[in-house]
Amino acid sequence: MHRKAHDLGALTCATKAHELTPKEPVMSVAIVRNVYDAFARGDLAAAFKDFHPQIEWREAENFAYADGNPYIGPDRVLHGVFARLGTDFDDFKAIPQEFVGSGDTVIALGRYLGRVRATGKTIDARFAHVWRVDGNQIRAFEQVTDTAQFHTAARL
Repeated sequence: MHRKAHDLGALTCATKAHELTPKEPVMSVAIVRNVYDAFARGDLAAAFKDFHPQIEWREAENFAYADGNPYIGPDRVLHGVFARLGTDFDDFKAIPQEFVGSGDTVIALGRYLGRVRATGKTIDARFAHVWRVDGNQIRAFEQVTDTAQFHTAARL
């Protein structure tokens, strides 16, 4: 292997240049990307197909759905998070804009869009989702988002 140096002004760092193996980020990113694609189509079965039976799902601290943290297993995630989203929001979307993969970890950066059903107020909030992939299954998820925007939009 050879090293590439990157000049970042006063900071110089060296990275190893190498080919990715199937267990590295490309496969993990593809698995996570498939989840978002399935959600966008409204296909929950396809979205959940790669969830490990004991997936550990964490909503952002102070988020309305964090009351069940951690959600363990796809059924708890479905009922504790997604069923509530369907009840509380009209046209809710999680739109990933960038994926960053490192080994078994994938970070998706994007935006939530939607309208709170009870107030009619809209949401347009950034998110960071941290996914942990083990083999071909998603073992864990953690959400980071602007919870204050959600609280404000939900107030009558």
